[in-house]
Amino acid sequence: MNARQALLPLVPLYAAAIALKNAAYATGLLRPRRLRSPVINVGSLSAGGAGKTPFVILLINLLKQRGYSPDVLTRGYGRSGNAIERVEITGDAARFGDEPLLLAQKSGVPVFVGAARYQAGLLAELNEAQSCVHLLDDGFQHRKLARIVDIVLLTQRDLQDGLLPAGNLREPLSSLRRAQIAVVREDEPNVIEAVRKYAPHAVVWIVRRNIILPAEKMPQRPLFFCGIARPQDFAADLRALGCNPAAEVFFPDHQKYSPHEIARLLKVAGDSNTDGFITTEKDAVKFSSAMREQLNPLIIAELHLELRDAHACMDALIKRL
Repeated sequence: MNARQALLPLVPLYAAAIALKNAAYATGLLRPRRLRSPVINVGSLSAGGAGKTPFVILLINLLKQRGYSPDVLTRGYGRSGNAIERVEITGDAARFGDEPLLLAQKSGVPVFVGAARYQAGLLAELNEAQSCVHLLDDGFQHRKLARIVDIVLLTQRDLQDGLLPAGNLREPLSSLRRAQIAVVREDEPNVIEAVRKYAPHAVVWIVRRNIILPAEKMPQRPLFFCGIARPQDFAADLRALGCNPAAEVFFPDHQKYSPHEIARLLKVAGDSNTDGFITTEKDAVKFSSAMREQLNPLIIAELHLELRDAHACMDALIKRL
């Protein structure tokens, strides 16, 4: 029995707590707080690995094309700071969190971090444009903040998973009924059946994943490494592009990099006779310039999402705004 299986007796207690919280909101015993501008939530049922960050970036770009001025409200999981503040694009991932810093750098829009997303929204609204819309990042379970749309990303792995603490699901599949939009991957069409079962009223958006690698100076015997929720997906995406590793090193999600981790990577690279490193954008934002010099050459794989029928999807979303 592994460590997660040993936690199975606690699952009914966790499920009961989730059911009580959701019932309190459903009956009006608990009420969310509302910001002045509309809120669109982008969330998931799982504790990580659904692709929320690249989807938020995609949605930001689509909203900007329609004349909106989006910002992002996010918790900043694992950050050392606890203030409610705007992310500085040249800031430290330890202070703001790896995903908020990546969102700020990639999107070019204001990103605000804080465990209290309502307070983060108030800070965002101090100088907002009239066409502002807030994107609540990973907020499906953060029901303290009212939203006009719940967008939930669902993967094949979610359908086969169990509830915390033995599994990775923060809510059961039946909670999909709260979602107005479900996002599924193009290569996982059978997930649509689950959406139809648990949320028959929800609109399904289909996305395609694209891994972008630089055209030149690609190593022939790379070392793949990352600290994300589902590292096997990252490795599989690279292999699908014809990039095969000489070695792989997978760290826990939101891994903080120190000289110890860098030394481990360099040792594995030497033992495996590799000629370069490939990692994710989420990992790369945590590297100092000295770390980048040690991991040379360092190739950063970019994950892009494309939304099928984007024009029609955005028409429907904007009607809700």
